[in-house]
Order: sequence, then C-alpha cells, then structure tokens
Amino acid sequence: MNVHYLQHVPFEGLGAIKIWLDDKGHKISSTKFYDPGFLLPDISEIDALIVLGGPMGIYEESVYQWLKAEKLFIKSCIAAGKKVLGICLGAQLIADCLGAKVSPATHKEIGWFPVFPTEESKKLPWFYKLFSNKPIVFHWHGDRFDIPDNGSLDLLYSEANAHQAFYYNKNVIGLQFHLEVTQTSLLQMLENGKEDIEPLPYVQSEAEIHTGAQNTSTCNTLMNEFLNNWFYENNQ
Repeated sequence: MNVHYLQHVPFEGLGAIKIWLDDKGHKISSTKFYDPGFLLPDISEIDALIVLGGPMGIYEESVYQWLKAEKLFIKSCIAAGKKVLGICLGAQLIADCLGAKVSPATHKEIGWFPVFPTEESKKLPWFYKLFSNKPIVFHWHGDRFDIPDNGSLDLLYSEANAHQAFYYNKNVIGLQFHLEVTQTSLLQMLENGKEDIEPLPYVQSEAEIHTGAQNTSTCNTLMNEFLNNWFYENNQ
C-alpha cells in the first residue's frame, strides 16, 4: 500500500506510525509544508493519507497559505475513497473538510490524560474494544472539532473536552490526541512548545509530562492495534 503523510512542522512526524508502516512493508511518501518546495502527489498514486499535527490553527490560512491547498487535497482524497487518518490538527482539518466546526477547546489540554469511550463507540466494536479500558494518552491541543454530520460517530471524550475522536466512515477517522508519540518526539514537542506550558487545569508541567513518558509504550501498542484494525480488519 502507498501511504502518504502530510507534515506541518519538523517536530511532529510519524513517530511510532513509521515503525508500523515499515514493519508492514508499506511504501511511504510525504509532503512537508514547512519546506518551501513542497509538492502534493497525484491522488491516483496513493492508497492512504495520514494528516499529522502542528501548532497552527485550521483557520490561519492568511499566515499558512498552504492550508488552502492542503484542505483541497484532503477533500479530494476523501471523495476518492482513500483511507484518511487525522491526528490532532490533522483530525481538525478533516473535520473542517467535512463541514464540521473547529473552535477553541473548552480547556487547553497538554499532557497525559485518559480518554473514555462513548456509547456511540460501541457501534464500532473494534474501536470500543481498544479504548474500553480508558487508556492514558498524550494530548497537546488548544482547539477542538465538532463531529461531522452524515452519520459520523462521536467515539471518545476526556475530562477536559468532548469529541476526542470521530469516525466518518470505514475510510475516514480522526484522533485528537497522539498515540504515535515516542520518547524522542515527546522531547521535540516539549522543546518547541514550551510557551504553551502554563498553569491551567488540564496543562501539566514539563516535569509531569516527563514523568508520564512511561505511557509512550502503551500508546504505541494502542497505535499499532488501531492501525491493524483500521487498515486490515475494519469491515464496518
């Protein structure tokens, strides 16, 4: 399978997803929007699209002019029936492309916090099973998405914010949090996002985030199981 990913900043890459893709023998290509010479592929050349995170907002098109081209590309991939996964900003971009509102979150959420399955998530059994034990995952976001219309499922919530994941159809899904985070990428995010660490109810200190890094292996295992189901076993 040819898997293309969209990366917005150097310090938010595929992380553990790359290990999974390599192990499965998938071909990987990328568009890195921080590269002035970025190129988007012909949609016919790819089977799946992964849209990664970043510190910008989906509404900042005047600052990040490539956002317009990115949104058009995401819409085209969805319309063509490609597998499309969004993570954090990526999930917000997909939600926006599907007509859902993206706005400031009830609480900025940075650090290690559990997510809880909704009743609706039981309609997607493989997903509900993965998150039924309310795992602790890594969050870093100040915005949130509404759940797209047209029968989308609202899958997860946290104490800080509703709408932590949505399922549009068997090909399109969005996660607000970072299961792909590794020890290395966590350090990179902290190094580049220190200004976001402030004394708020759901923003952990740098020390607390470092302590919580023990959860990365659990997150990566969950990411692997998620990808196994989404790519291969999802017959919904």
